[in-house]
Amino acid sequence: MKEQFKKFLNEEQDPKAIEKITSKLNDLLMKNEEIGYIAVQKKPAITVFPDSIILTNKRIIICKPKNLGLSMDFTDYTWDDITSTFVKENILGSEFSFGTNTDLTISIDYIPKTQARKIYTYAKEQLDLIKNPIVAETPIVETAQAIEEEDDLEDDVEEVETEEVTNYAEIMPATSPSYTETFEPIQPAPTSTGDRKLSDLSKDELFDKLQNYKKLLDNGLIMQGEYDAYKKEILSYM
Repeated sequence: MKEQFKKFLNEEQDPKAIEKITSKLNDLLMKNEEIGYIAVQKKPAITVFPDSIILTNKRIIICKPKNLGLSMDFTDYTWDDITSTFVKENILGSEFSFGTNTDLTISIDYIPKTQARKIYTYAKEQLDLIKNPIVAETPIVETAQAIEEEDDLEDDVEEVETEEVTNYAEIMPATSPSYTETFEPIQPAPTSTGDRKLSDLSKDELFDKLQNYKKLLDNGLIMQGEYDAYKKEILSYM
C-alpha cells in the first residue's frame, strides 16, 4: 500500500501525513474504489497533524487527526451529494471548497496551490462523468456491435471455405475477348454537415473535447498513446 501512494508525494505533501492516511485506507476503501489524489494541508506555522483530503472515483474524504494524532476523524461525501467545487488561491496556499445538495459548504484551507489545482481538476472530471454518463457508454455499445459483426463475418467465411465444389465449370473464368470488366471508383462517405474542425472550435469547446478524451482514457476505452495524440492536437489550437 505504501508503494502505491508514493506517487502522491510529488507536490509537497507531508510524507508522515500520507503514511498515516494510507495505513488506515485499507479499511476505508469500498469495492472497486480507487484513489485519484491526496492533498495535505500546509500551514505557515509548523503543523504536526495537518488535515488531508482524499479524492477517489466514488467520493471525497476529509481526514482530520485528533488526540495528538492517535486517532482520526473521517468525513466523506459521495459525488452524487456534491453540486459544485471551488478553489481560491491566497498568498499562503489555497482554499478548496465544495457545496452539497443540503446547501452545506465544506472547506479546507492552506492547501499548496499545485495540490489545490489537482484536486479541483479531478473533482470537475468526476462531476462531469456523473452529468454526462452517455459519453463513456456509447463507445462500449459500438465496440460490442463491431465484435458481433466480425464474428458473423468469420462464420460466413468458414462456410464458404468448406463448401465442396462439384462443378468445375462454375469456377472457370470467362474467356470472351469482347468482355471488359470495369469498376466504379469508390467515393468516400460524405462528411456530416454538423462536423466542425478543431480550428473552428472555441477554447471552452476544445477544453470540453479534451476532457471527454480523458474520460475515455480513464475508462479504458482508448490507449494512452491515442490520448496523447488527441491532447497534442487539441492543445495546438488552444
